[in-house]
Amino acid sequence: MAKTLSFGIMHVGIAFGVTYALTGNLAVSGAVTFIEPAVNTVAHYFFDRYWDGRERRHHGTSTTAGGEPGLTPAA
Repeated sequence: MAKTLSFGIMHVGIAFGVTYALTGNLAVSGAVTFIEPAVNTVAHYFFDRYWDGRERRHHGTSTTAGGEPGLTPAA
């Protein structure tokens, strides 16, 4: 989860900078900065869970990347 959180923080800065550079509008930049990265961070978390489960199924292992047995990716 720490990886996902740090990715989200980095993404906020990038989202604001790119949106402000394109629009020059602080209100639009602020809205995009907090809406898009929040959605993207949640998507990234579930993508990682899906991908880890896919790799486990492919390699025939039964633990998560963190070594926790029995967890499966969210449906």
